[in-house]
Amino acid sequence: MHDEATTHYIDMIDQTTLGHRFIKQQFNKTPRVGWQIDPFGHSAVQAYLLGAELGFDSLFFARIDYQDREKRKNQKTLEVVWQGSKTFGPSAQIWTDAFPVHYSPPHGFSFAINDDSSPIQDDVLLFDYNVAQRVNDFVEASITQANVTRTNHIMWTMGDDFEYQYADSWFKQMDKLIHYVNKDGRVNAFYSTPSIYTDAKNAANEAWPLKLDDYFPYADSENAYWTGYFTSRPALKRYVRFLSGYYVAARQLEFLVGRRDSGPKTDLLGDGLAVAQHHDAVSGTEKNHTASDYAKRLAIGASQAEELVNSALSCLTSSKSYGCRNRLTKFEQCGNLNISYCPPTEANFPLGKSVVVVAYNPLGWKRKETIRVPVNSESLVVKDYDGKIVQSQLVPLGNSTSKTRSYYMRAYLGITSGKPPLFLLMFPASVPPLGFSTYVISNDNEGRSILSTIESSEVSENRNFEVGSGNLKMLFSSASGQCQQISNHRTGVKVPMQQSYLWYGANDGKGKHNQASGAYIFRPNGGPPTTVSRLVPLTIMRGPLVEEVHQEFNSWIYQVTRLYKDKEHAEVEFTVGPIPVNDGVGKEVITQITTNMTTNKVFYTDSNARDFIKRVRDYRTDWDLQVHQPVAGNYYPLNLGIYMMDEKAEFSILVDRAVGGASIEDGQLELMLHRRLLHDDSRGVGEPLNETVCVQSKCQGLTVKGTYYVSIHPVGSGAQWRRTTGQEIYSPLLLAFSEQDGDHWKASHISSFTAMDPTYSLPNNVAIITLQELEDGSVLFRLAHLYEAGEDPVYSTIAEVELKRVFGTRMILNAKEMSLSANQEKSEMKRLKWKVAGDNGHMHGVGIRGRPLDHSMVVELGPMEIRTFVLNFK
Repeated sequence: MHDEATTHYIDMIDQTTLGHRFIKQQFNKTPRVGWQIDPFGHSAVQAYLLGAELGFDSLFFARIDYQDREKRKNQKTLEVVWQGSKTFGPSAQIWTDAFPVHYSPPHGFSFAINDDSSPIQDDVLLFDYNVAQRVNDFVEASITQANVTRTNHIMWTMGDDFEYQYADSWFKQMDKLIHYVNKDGRVNAFYSTPSIYTDAKNAANEAWPLKLDDYFPYADSENAYWTGYFTSRPALKRYVRFLSGYYVAARQLEFLVGRRDSGPKTDLLGDGLAVAQHHDAVSGTEKNHTASDYAKRLAIGASQAEELVNSALSCLTSSKSYGCRNRLTKFEQCGNLNISYCPPTEANFPLGKSVVVVAYNPLGWKRKETIRVPVNSESLVVKDYDGKIVQSQLVPLGNSTSKTRSYYMRAYLGITSGKPPLFLLMFPASVPPLGFSTYVISNDNEGRSILSTIESSEVSENRNFEVGSGNLKMLFSSASGQCQQISNHRTGVKVPMQQSYLWYGANDGKGKHNQASGAYIFRPNGGPPTTVSRLVPLTIMRGPLVEEVHQEFNSWIYQVTRLYKDKEHAEVEFTVGPIPVNDGVGKEVITQITTNMTTNKVFYTDSNARDFIKRVRDYRTDWDLQVHQPVAGNYYPLNLGIYMMDEKAEFSILVDRAVGGASIEDGQLELMLHRRLLHDDSRGVGEPLNETVCVQSKCQGLTVKGTYYVSIHPVGSGAQWRRTTGQEIYSPLLLAFSEQDGDHWKASHISSFTAMDPTYSLPNNVAIITLQELEDGSVLFRLAHLYEAGEDPVYSTIAEVELKRVFGTRMILNAKEMSLSANQEKSEMKRLKWKVAGDNGHMHGVGIRGRPLDHSMVVELGPMEIRTFVLNFK
């Protein structure tokens, strides 16, 4: 079962589709029940998207907050009708059962080989004959559970982790229990399934309480909030998220050139990503060697997908006279661009040689992005596919990047020689939807790339630096080296802000309550977070495309803030690590942004990168929260981002991977970026979260590089940036490189391409989230509306997509609309109806949904709607 906190909704859909299609193909069955018994908290998206929209009738799980559970047991509200979507309302409700204790049987009824529960001894000739006692125990446990649930049906989950290695010991005892309990007559016991149980509950005609929003955060005791795993293993989380976006693009390219029976495919990457969604995988709650196994499986899948992508681009860029069968161009990709390592662009190519960069855009709309690659020459020129010179800028490679690159090249690639590149070359790229553009980098005696100018706080007078040549500006103090203000000159919004790095000392579990911080649990040691540095040396690099602020907060935290001329956000690239622990203290590293905004405890976080949910500090909607952990208890999972607002402005942060985030003080947001701990939290991992990377026999703590994005907007207008930029972060341009002689590329290649009608693009509120050719030649196609109802006055409306124009010259023979996991036609989905307590007939809204697809092949999507089709082409 997939995790629900650290997973992206597209990954959740892909994994579920893989499983449901397998079940359909092998057993011709369509699941009706969601069995999410072990994830550590439960998301709203799981309820309505991976529940109701799959056609499920019910959802079962075990883990909810200990305070929430006690109240629900007292009020008999463990079983609810869960309405996870504000947009779809009652039309996307699902009946949900939270178990009274755990997903194990009641105490005394575990029958694995090594369990100490008393077996039934039914031989009357033996002294330990105990049938009557065991029947009484069974009846008593049944009544106890019945007293906290509704109707006269209860379910016992007979098992637990690793319990059925010898199944006979279980079934032998269960057979006896059923026989003797039914013979006693007070309780009727029988083998059942969740589906049968769901039907029985539904037939009881009970009115169930309504549950809104989600079940985060989860705590199993007053000092054990499971909010650390929102960030645990940040490098693995980034690898999963990067490959998720790559998988979307690779499947598109596989479709465009045609799936082959032999040769490289995207299947292995899909399998690896599906496994990585497990609630002890991307969550970061596994042992080190298990995390390495997940990464290895992903790398094997990525390698095959990369081979396919290179082959597909060679085919698509070949002119008709050469065709796909005579692929003259060999492409390679740079999977280590995050450490500025890219052999094809770093080569000292002589005059007459050039590097061709093909940028593929997996989004359905045209986009403009700045490409950044490492180079070793100042004398470079960049030209577009029409041969026109493109403005470019050179930025010297920073010492921190050089050091990180050198260590990880030795650790992961085995490369011990070679100097780091001198510069990062930046140039703007304009790429059509579902298509590519080509750019050529070559030597040029005139050196038309502009070298950035450099300013330093160490040599400046006591003044402030304004950074940003576009609408967005940031003000930095030369005295402290820290940011003081962010403003947007186009909108007039201006917010004083300070951004810092701090770390929470991790509780070692040796004091009161005996609970350590670990892979699952975040428990600070009780003191305030330690500020890394109050005086930060900074260097500013200015150029025509981007202005950068380089800040070294200490020896193990380095940051580059980029403000692009044509973007209205700041891109903040951080390098954190190796986190020092030689003082015996584990550390949980955060970046904290403080403003003067009046937020009244309120902030907003995403649910699996889909809906945004209102959060209120130290508050829960469903019960009166007793606050024991004021920091850990206010952390929430982020997959898209977090924002806050007051009467004047919205302040938003978007992330490049799953992280934990919070607003511990008004006007303040914080992200946990990295964790290095020295103690286990006793929840099953069995080892501290202490990631290290070794070169030969020398090891050091893991260094993590990542990016988050910051923007400000007038109140009510931030959604467009969050949704559009969020999609672009998830699906970056896919870059491939090839070395070429002279200027012959255009004569023998296609330099620009779109699979769509060249005059068409998707509306800005719709994304293609799946375009995949299946084994039988049909095509799985999904569209997602990106906005919630009422989120934006322009884009929270019905959107239209013209399929005939999406697929350009290809002719669609037929299209069938399917369930979300494509295992049944949408018209065949039949779900149980449930009564809701307090429903007087006013709760039957269905949200805005698009009309059925007809011969016009125009797909309508209402806000938050995802529509899935299987297409066949001529």
